[in-house]
Amino acid sequence: MADFPSKVTTETSSPNSQGPQQGGNSLRQLAAGFTTSMDTLFVRSIPGILMITEIVLGLLHWALIASSPYTLLPAYGWVMFVAVTLWILTTILFFMILFSVPRHLTAVPWPLTVMVYHGAATVLYLSAFAANAASVHPFQGFYFFGHFAAAAFFGAVVTVAYGASAFFSYVDWKEDGRNAATSTVPT
Repeated sequence: MADFPSKVTTETSSPNSQGPQQGGNSLRQLAAGFTTSMDTLFVRSIPGILMITEIVLGLLHWALIASSPYTLLPAYGWVMFVAVTLWILTTILFFMILFSVPRHLTAVPWPLTVMVYHGAATVLYLSAFAANAASVHPFQGFYFFGHFAAAAFFGAVVTVAYGASAFFSYVDWKEDGRNAATSTVPT
């Protein structure tokens, strides 16, 4: 009798039991599976923070233009196209990286893809910002001058954010091909 372990669970259950604890466990397992597939370190990294900035300020940029009569000037059609398209693509890319899609799709060269995307987005947003800023005329007495001026400001900030993302993507792409043998410096 002394060999009998003192911590033995004598509780039994059937596989089809409908106890309240079973539903809670499956919900916990679902939540644990969901959080393990998320890359929470990406949100805290500089590229993650920059992408969140691009999403939030890009939304603000095109919302300012969309809330005014932007069809009066043809340049704002280009600005709206670039702002909305890049906002959608950046949001999709952010969630793809957040949910670790690059780990599952290894055939895609992700560092190169992200670098090319951010470089192209920087050039496109720079052209949209230039069109936006050149179309703001303070002395025409236009009622929506403040919207267009604020949109030009946020366009400049988003352009800088895309440029910084392009830089960090370039650094990530350059470091992607290195391994322990090539990155160590002999002493």
